Amino acid sequence: MILKSQVEWALHCCAILAGLPEGRYLSTKALAELHGLPKEYLSKALQSLSQASLVDTTLGPSGGYRLAKSPSEINFLDIVEAVEGKARSFTCTNIRENNPCRPAGYCDSKPCAVARVMWEADEAWRNTLRAVRLSDLVGTLSEEVPADIWQGTFQWVLQRAG
Repeated sequence: MILKSQVEWALHCCAILAGLPEGRYLSTKALAELHGLPKEYLSKALQSLSQASLVDTTLGPSGGYRLAKSPSEINFLDIVEAVEGKARSFTCTNIRENNPCRPAGYCDSKPCAVARVMWEADEAWRNTLRAVRLSDLVGTLSEEVPADIWQGTFQWVLQRAG
């Protein structure tokens, strides 16, 4: 499975937005500059987050994006599904019905073993993403990113936040 690059962008942007003070917004331009991304493409990912009610947006010179909920209320799966959609990663087309050795009209009593394993794997992947909240990510980043880079990043963000 290959996720759109917009998933990575959305996750990183949400991590930055999680640190914004109440009532402040960060523009698409600033988020794009921070991450070295094309503003036009990043705006699509941010629009997906907005449509999923994960971020609030406002227009104007001090406009931009901010989280619509607390970082503890948003998990990785929320963000991934906002960008990718909620469809399963595996679609069974039931090709076993094409087997020339099957009797005409034979009816299977349950989904095939391949589909069951793939659906179980998909659910395990989703459960893993569901278990990690944005607040968990922020905690991990604050421990792993050197303090001067961490503080410098948020100073940079605050200087550009409306």
